[in-house]
Amino acid sequence: MDFKAAVANEIISALDAAFGGAAITAEEIAAALEIPPDTAMGDYAFPCFKLAKLLRKSPMMIADQLSGAIRADFLSKVEAVKGYLNFFIDRATYAEKVITRVLEEGDRYGADDSGAGKTVVLDYSSINIAKRFHIGHLSTTMIGNALYRLHRFFGWNAVGVNHLGDWGTQFGKMIAAYKRWGDHDTVAAGGVDEMVKLYVRFNQEAKDNPALDDEGRMWFKKIEDGDPEALEIFNWFKSVTLKDAERVYDMLGVKFDSYAGESFYNDKMQPVIDELKQKGLLIEDKGAQIVDLQDYGMPPALILRSDGATLYITRDLAAAKYRKDTYNFDKSLYVVAYQQDLHFRQLFKVLELMGYEWYKDCEHVAFGMVSFGGESLSTREGRVVYLDELLTQAIEKARAIIDEKSPDLEDKDEVARQVGIGAVVFFDLYNNRIKDIDFTWERALNFDGETGPYVQYTHARACSVLRKAGETGGAKPDFAALSDPFSQDVVRLIEQFPDICKSAVNRSEPSMVTRFCVDLAQAFNKFYYENKVMVDDPGVRAARLQLTDAVRRVLKLALYLIGVEAPARM
Repeated sequence: MDFKAAVANEIISALDAAFGGAAITAEEIAAALEIPPDTAMGDYAFPCFKLAKLLRKSPMMIADQLSGAIRADFLSKVEAVKGYLNFFIDRATYAEKVITRVLEEGDRYGADDSGAGKTVVLDYSSINIAKRFHIGHLSTTMIGNALYRLHRFFGWNAVGVNHLGDWGTQFGKMIAAYKRWGDHDTVAAGGVDEMVKLYVRFNQEAKDNPALDDEGRMWFKKIEDGDPEALEIFNWFKSVTLKDAERVYDMLGVKFDSYAGESFYNDKMQPVIDELKQKGLLIEDKGAQIVDLQDYGMPPALILRSDGATLYITRDLAAAKYRKDTYNFDKSLYVVAYQQDLHFRQLFKVLELMGYEWYKDCEHVAFGMVSFGGESLSTREGRVVYLDELLTQAIEKARAIIDEKSPDLEDKDEVARQVGIGAVVFFDLYNNRIKDIDFTWERALNFDGETGPYVQYTHARACSVLRKAGETGGAKPDFAALSDPFSQDVVRLIEQFPDICKSAVNRSEPSMVTRFCVDLAQAFNKFYYENKVMVDDPGVRAARLQLTDAVRRVLKLALYLIGVEAPARM
């Protein structure tokens, strides 16, 4: 039963009875329904101020008349208070309908087909070739992964794109460094670590020897021109990097549908440049080719440098057009740090000026920057924290805690993996995505408080209760036993889950689901301490076990949507 829709329909019926109707739909009323901060004010509240102009009556008068016209079995009472209609749902009915729906729908609880027939392209992670996967890539990877799963939950065809950073002068520098100081066997054995050492050394020595930068530009020009030696080294660097990255993606449970990076669009830029010229958008400025965006409060979009070199925006224009032509997306999300806000505003404005109406379907999903111990990250300066090392340390800490608190636990290594990695992912997705994150080992690996391990432990507790209960003997649940405040808090949160997931998709904000996990875990633990589950009364026991089962299912589902696993034992 959709209580919000049911309440909205009751209001529509009351409007017909009391006022002969009003120019408002049940959907509009449902959207206006509020959840009071205190349950003493009801389960739902409708502000009648929205009807005052339509009916030309005071909100207080409207509320009074409507309250007298509403009678429904699922409502225990309706109150008119200061222009609000407060609805109190019958507690036993409420618990029964919500729990039954969860148990019937299972891992599809809260899902719908609102995205059926639609495609969303998600550009996330976008690691750089010849650099190791560091924690600066964690947010884009996990926000993108969560949005990928959430869209699929609502029936969207989701296309995950890892827009590899595999183009630019830095790759010329890498080859120059390799030719000067590297050798095949050392790099093959050391992998990306050796490439990073070469890159750091190049930048350090270039400070005293600027001629090295010219050498780097020369090698990149060779890549652009298709020089066999340059391409062979470049492609080798690429395969070594992807092999290293796949290991980290496997640890995180992240997959992609496409690895089309910047170099993929190298032969797709000229048609875009030609189109910009044909449409009179390209202007020469000091030898460079630009799109003037002054009228829109932005600096010019630099499409070609004076030497004819392309830039990020040139490739992103080609990528946007390719994605529209290939996937015919209804939504295209770019999960990239907020420092690139101007870049994406320019990109979307140029697409608009080119006459592409689908520019409106493109969205920059910005997120805060990641620092470590208060310092910004820089591969060039050799100041970086590698993600696999962070995850490995988290797993080791989880294993140590398990050894201490649950020495007889089965599959300790597997549970430690789930808990350790879950702790890092949950920490990253807990706050609003636009906030900056400062990682310290102590905070990232904290297993107390509002954390992933706390939610996972709550899930494991629910599983344990159900295992110990075994068969309930087929007793009919007495849902009136779930009328107490602690049970009702749990039921209310479970009922809100579908709306929270829908809001998370609409706002591109996975942290809404992460915070829900903590709220539900806290509410269940209060219920667990205040209400003994395995009581003698079979009806009460059956009702409390069904509530426990509903919590277990919803917690596991919510954790899955943000990319965290749910151990059954901890």
